[in-house]
Amino acid sequence: QVRLVETGGGLVQAGGSLKLFCEASGRTSEWNSMGWFRQAPGKEREYVAMITWIGGIQWYSNPVKGRFTISKNNAKNTMYLQMDSLKVEDTAVYYCATLKTHRPVVRWSDSIMHWGHGTQVTVSS
Repeated sequence: QVRLVETGGGLVQAGGSLKLFCEASGRTSEWNSMGWFRQAPGKEREYVAMITWIGGIQWYSNPVKGRFTISKNNAKNTMYLQMDSLKVEDTAVYYCATLKTHRPVVRWSDSIMHWGHGTQVTVSS
């Protein structure tokens, strides 16, 4: 059984920064990648960024490219999301996930193996 716990969310002003953490426990190393997703009120959950567990290849969605940085520490089974230049539209619950895929896909539901419980990020104007 794999458990994912996200921390690091909070309230920040537009233009500010936050760093999210996702720690995995249990039967780790079953996945090929890990990723961050987010869900704003009234909207569907959307892909934010992902990183391959071996090699550390990073992928970003267009809305966050150049502002967010995904990274990982295999020894600590932890993934990070450094969020800079935050915008009001970044407000959402952020979830981490383990993934079967090595690269972004159109149909995420086929690739997601485990979800975390989510952490709230609120960006005020």
